[in-house]
Formats: sequence, C-alpha cells, structure tokens
Amino acid sequence: MVDELVERQARDLLNNPVFNEAFDVLKKDLMNRWENSDSGELEARESIWLAMRLLDRVYGHIKSIVETGHMNKILSKQHPFI
Repeated sequence: MVDELVERQARDLLNNPVFNEAFDVLKKDLMNRWENSDSGELEARESIWLAMRLLDRVYGHIKSIVETGHMNKILSKQHPFI
C-alpha cells in the first residue's frame, strides 16, 4: 500500500510547475539532440533514446504512486475488509 505521505509528495511533484518544466525541457532537449544527430551516430542516438525512455519511466512511476494511492482510498471505502 502506498503511504499517504509518499502519495502526497508525489502529487505535489506532479503539480509543481518547476518539476514539470524540468521534464518538458529535458524531453525537448533530448528530442532535439536525437533529431539533429547523424544517422551514423548509432551509439549517441541509442543513448538519447534510452534517456527519453528513462525520463518517461520516472514520470510514469511518480504518476503511478498517486494513482495507486487514489485507487487504494476508493477500494478501502467500497470494500473495507479487503
């Protein structure tokens, strides 16, 4: 079960404009670097692609903490003995 403090902290992060701007800037920078890389730069392109995927996974994990906590609250109200 997701701790309520952790859920609140994750929600605060997702609602923080600086946090979201950081993710947006990083994603745009990575995409720009990937688009402007030479097709022969396979290692660089793969590294950039992996960084973009990791950025998505980090954001998705934080989002899942909030969603899991929300679902746990709903389930505990509907099914308090589960």
